[in-house]
Amino acid sequence: MNDAELAAHLAADAGRILLEVRDSGRHHGKELGRAGDAEANAVLCKALRELRPEDGLLSEEERDNPDRLAKSRVWIVDPLDGTREFCERREDWAVHVALAIDGVAAVGAVALPARGLVLRSDHPAPLPAHPHRPRMVVSRTRPPAEALAVAEALGAELVPMGSAGAKAMAVVLGEAEIYLHSGGQHQWDNCAPVAVAQAHGLHCSRIDGSPLGYNGRDTLVPDLLICRREWAQPVLELLCGGGRCGS
Repeated sequence: MNDAELAAHLAADAGRILLEVRDSGRHHGKELGRAGDAEANAVLCKALRELRPEDGLLSEEERDNPDRLAKSRVWIVDPLDGTREFCERREDWAVHVALAIDGVAAVGAVALPARGLVLRSDHPAPLPAHPHRPRMVVSRTRPPAEALAVAEALGAELVPMGSAGAKAMAVVLGEAEIYLHSGGQHQWDNCAPVAVAQAHGLHCSRIDGSPLGYNGRDTLVPDLLICRREWAQPVLELLCGGGRCGS
């Protein structure tokens, strides 16, 4: 099984386990999220350590091992992206499995288990046609000021949505054109979505246009832009012209 096949297999497997946990009736409220995180993480990390023992591993749900910093190949996973949405039995949550090679999001799979979908970096599909008026996915609860300002300037329709993976995959699936985030994320929040989005021909960068990097000592990713390429320049010009570029 090559790296891309492994990523897709593991994302699908973790998604299946999460659905089983959610539908079992054994857990409720915040405990449901904790149980889902723990069980999905156990499956992902066990498989990666067995099948790719020489690679590094960074998971949201495990203590960071600094040994990964000396490795060229590092798996970056988020066993459950969108815990709130998962607990609310919504569709907009995801599983992220990515492989960063020399700091680049090289391979990725994002499962949307409640929708029965796994989007993969090795199976890109043509982007659907898009409407004249762009749609921008934003947080359901905390849409960043930069995104709201850009949306207003572009006349974009706002589409509130849950997890980072679900937002990024909405652009991949042609359900939105722009995903702009400036509230801070971590590498596991967007490495797999970026790998998948780039493979589908989308623009992916920081909000100042600089490249995204992975397997850094600091796991923080301050900001992110994933969009159709025709919208990249207008969005970046609005951000930088308004003094909102990342540092």
